[in-house]
Amino acid sequence: MAGLSENFRRAWRHALTGSRAVRKALPDDARTRLGAVIAACEARHGGEIRFAVEASLDLPWFGEGTSARERAVEVFSQLRVWDTEANNGVLIYLLLADHDLEIVADRGIDRAVGAAGWEAVCATMEAALRAGRFEEGLRLGIESVSAHLERHCPRGEGDRNELPDAPFVVE
Repeated sequence: MAGLSENFRRAWRHALTGSRAVRKALPDDARTRLGAVIAACEARHGGEIRFAVEASLDLPWFGEGTSARERAVEVFSQLRVWDTEANNGVLIYLLLADHDLEIVADRGIDRAVGAAGWEAVCATMEAALRAGRFEEGLRLGIESVSAHLERHCPRGEGDRNELPDAPFVVE
């Protein structure tokens, strides 16, 4: 019975969390600043960072019982974060309705950092997010991901920006 109750609460959160939630948590100017942070960080290493935020899951995704992690993997693919030359793309994904944050990394960098490393980055962000400081928490997360990329993916001759820096709002 507890599982049914939790499913109902989750469905209710997704039904009530609309696009206004994204604008409230991350207004346009905050998203612009986060894009600039990503660009500045990427200038220091050869990796690629994408940030995506989604208010809630649409009925087809929600109806199938899709977890935030499964959705993050789908967005990772949709945004082609896996399609970098050195396989060193990292997606930071925020699903507002579930208050869930996920990091999906391509195999080139994931091998070097591992699950514990990505969980530590998430923990860095979560405290600020819980306090409603979305921009600060995400900036800290982007900088933490960047530190891993600096360590494991140094900038090389001919490195170029392969993915957009602007945060992506999943509609």
